[in-house]
Parts: sequence; structure tokens; C-alpha cells
Amino acid sequence: MKTARSAPTCSLMRHAVFIALLGFASLALFGCNYSEMRDDEAVQAYNEEFPQMPKKTIPVDGGVWVEREANPMEIVDPLADDSKMRAWGWERYHFYCVQCHGPTLDGNGTVGQSFAPLPANLRSSTVQDLSDGEIFYNIRFGFNRHPPLYSTLTDDETWAILRYVRSMRGGGTASQDSLGANAAQTFDGGDKP
Repeated sequence: MKTARSAPTCSLMRHAVFIALLGFASLALFGCNYSEMRDDEAVQAYNEEFPQMPKKTIPVDGGVWVEREANPMEIVDPLADDSKMRAWGWERYHFYCVQCHGPTLDGNGTVGQSFAPLPANLRSSTVQDLSDGEIFYNIRFGFNRHPPLYSTLTDDETWAILRYVRSMRGGGTASQDSLGANAAQTFDGGDKP
């Protein structure tokens, strides 16, 4: 059996709800002084002038975009082709490239096996017949599925990896082992020779 609410109880509830809503509305309107937010340090920082940059801080000549616009056939390796450079290339290759191209440069790296098609076999004539500039350009700026590495590798690291890849032309597992041993003795953490 339902009991009807008395009129004073309903009126009291309506007044309570109205007062609560009025309280929330007044807090929302008057509780935050939005005009003071403009005086906050975090907001003021955006109104300040940036200091002038010293001259020659931002390159206006050279840089990666000059390389990008260059003809790959005209890019020349500036580094010496010696055993230290090849050993440094071996070390950099095993840090940056081995996951996709594999320890034997055949495109069967741990990650590369999941790609279709497989990454390039760096010992193949398809790669080895390219000029040094073309390989350098492809590593730096990417091609097909190969990502651009210009922000990951320095120019010198790229050339060192290229020297190592060239040294592995046609086979050379014995030289690969000796390069690894030489790199372990020569470098501690990837410093340039």
C-alpha cells in the first residue's frame, strides 16, 4: 500500500533541490575568477618575447637538406677506407642494422624475417653494384620500406657502415669475425675512431 507524500514534504524537497542547484550555479559563475588567470606565471610566459638567438646557431647553409637535394651519383665518401673505419662500421652495423639485415647481411635479421619482402641482401650484386653515394643516400633518406636514418646516424656513422658492407662483398665471414674482435678492442661505446 502506497502512502501519498504530503504537500509540505514535496515542497521542501523542491526547495532543497532548487537551493542546491542555485549554489552550484553560483559557484560555477562566481567561484573562479577567470580574469586572474591572465596574471598567472604560466600564462604570462607566452606573452614574453623570446631572446635573440646567437648568430650561426641555426644552420642556413649545409645541413641534411643539402644532402637530400644532392645527386646520389655525385656523393663521395670523405672517410679513409682503413681497418679502423671498417671495424667502427661493423660496430655501428651491429647496433643499428643487424636487427633487419641480419648478422650475415643477408636480410634475415630477427626483425627482418617478419617483413615481406625481406630486407635487402647487402652482399648481393643488386646492392654492391650501386655507387657509394647511392647506398649512402638510401641509408640516410630511405627507400621502399627502408626507413630514413638521417636523424639516427651521423654522416660518419653512415659512411663507416658503408665501408663495412663493402668489405663483406661476396663472402668474408672470417673477415667479419676479425672486424668484430677489432671493434671490441678498439671502441668503447661507439666513439668515432
